[in-house]
Amino acid sequence: MAKLKITETVLRDAHQSLIATRMKLDEMLPILPAMDKIGFYSAEVWGGATFDSCLRFLDEDPWERLRVIRREMPNTKLQMLFRGQNMLGYRHYADDLVEYFVQKSVANGIDIIRIFDALNDIRNLDTAIKAAKKEGAHAQVAISYTLGEVFTHQYYVDYAKQIENAGADSICIKDMAALLTPYEAESLVKALKGAVKIPVQLHTHYTSGLASMCIMKAVEAGVDVVDTAMSPLALGTSHAPTESVVAAFQGTEYDTGIDLKALTEIREYFMGLRQKYIDSGLLDPKMLATDANALIYQVPGGMLSNLLSQLKQAGKADQLDEVLREVPRVRKDSGYPPLVTPTSQIVGTQAVFNVIMGERYKTVTKEFKGLVKGEYGKTPVDIDPEFQKKILGDEQPITCRPADLLKPELEEMKKECAEWTEQEEDVLSYAMFPKVAPKFFESRRNKKYGIDGKHTDFENKVTPV
Repeated sequence: MAKLKITETVLRDAHQSLIATRMKLDEMLPILPAMDKIGFYSAEVWGGATFDSCLRFLDEDPWERLRVIRREMPNTKLQMLFRGQNMLGYRHYADDLVEYFVQKSVANGIDIIRIFDALNDIRNLDTAIKAAKKEGAHAQVAISYTLGEVFTHQYYVDYAKQIENAGADSICIKDMAALLTPYEAESLVKALKGAVKIPVQLHTHYTSGLASMCIMKAVEAGVDVVDTAMSPLALGTSHAPTESVVAAFQGTEYDTGIDLKALTEIREYFMGLRQKYIDSGLLDPKMLATDANALIYQVPGGMLSNLLSQLKQAGKADQLDEVLREVPRVRKDSGYPPLVTPTSQIVGTQAVFNVIMGERYKTVTKEFKGLVKGEYGKTPVDIDPEFQKKILGDEQPITCRPADLLKPELEEMKKECAEWTEQEEDVLSYAMFPKVAPKFFESRRNKKYGIDGKHTDFENKVTPV
């Protein structure tokens, strides 16, 4: 048995899960050289919501963040999370944009691209996989893990074979909602390892309190790599603590080879940051609690904080339990999509509307309509035609790969954002966030010329129809 490999998530998913992706580059910088010496298999540093958060809230260029981390961590593979045809935005993009994004990500320092589709629709991953391979990056495809009668081992094995056939270099079980239990993790890993030849990685959250046990059983079943987070930003809606996982396998055939003492300096640094986040109110201690209700409601941690925030804005925070009961019903109506970005936001927001309006589907968001129409791809279960008609009216559902309906966009986007462009990558920031990026570009220009102009936040992502 080869030693267990560790992907460290503290610079991306850990803070995305606990503090809504608000860790700044300045806060990362002092510890990057020490992290680079540890011997992690990879560090997840980019993608997911970091891109949006940099532009929208932190007044940072996400591309510059990547370049700086690359410079400070020359010995560690840098990893990102990429939503296939959704890139890092909230709609499907044309193939030429997806290819260009992958090219620029690798050129700026990414080694491993973890690509997933919220609906596990392989058609939405093909372009990204091919582009990653062309650029010489490691193309890892993640299976969005979820529960429901359709989601059997056979379902996951069939999808894993599709992933391998599509040319992926490895597979990740992406348990974003912490729904895996230890023995299920063991049997699923065995099933996947028996079905495919490429390595298998496990990504699971601590929300339900089971992550460390899931890692233990998955490792014994032959998983190759696991995701963990440094302990100050572990647990709760984040991940199992890196130090604990390293200690658990010390002296065994799975020994990670990582020096526990070397992790102490990194832990101390992030403890300081953690205290800062708690003092500022950015880290709500509630997010660190175990919530086994995750196994009932099947809601990812980031989605949970989102729902609470939406309800607070509407002055209806007391209706959270009602919304959590509504989420599975909305999910069933819409073909059992796994709850991960963007489907988690779409289903969650629709559940909020259903509850606060007092009538189900009285108000339907543009995005929910798109999900039911097929704009995001094929749902795991066919949607009831009567429900589809209720939501779509006279509009016809989409049955092909959604991106096949899109014309090339790159050249048009270059023209649209020409007045702002200071680097080639800016067109990609603009393409994904056409309302937010110009505010950032303006702020960047103002700073460059010594004008004190902070840009304002932020348009809502969800538009009622």
